Amino acid sequence: MKRFLTIRRLSIIFFALFAVTLAGVFVLQRFWVDPGERCAAKGHWYSMETRECGVPIYIPDITKRPEGMSRAEASAEGNRDLVKLEDEIAADKRARAAATEAERKRVQALQSQ
Repeated sequence: MKRFLTIRRLSIIFFALFAVTLAGVFVLQRFWVDPGERCAAKGHWYSMETRECGVPIYIPDITKRPEGMSRAEASAEGNRDLVKLEDEIAADKRARAAATEAERKRVQALQSQ
């Protein structure tokens, strides 16, 4: 009686599984690990999940604030600008109210004559 799993067949199965595993390791290295290393060598960021190489963005380019200025300093500067605009609007409203009141007094003076 001949057995199915002889030493010869077991060795062939082992070497076939070993070859498939080895090929899988080479594919993993070639298509997942190497692109990440090439990306990192250029100074970029690599995402293993999406397999994308991302270029880092300089923060002052996004925020439009000068280099070295902290977020708090930029916020304080922006707040000063807003306060200045609010003061200008309030002064304009006061001037319009004063002009309106002067016109009312002029109209009342003309009507009372």
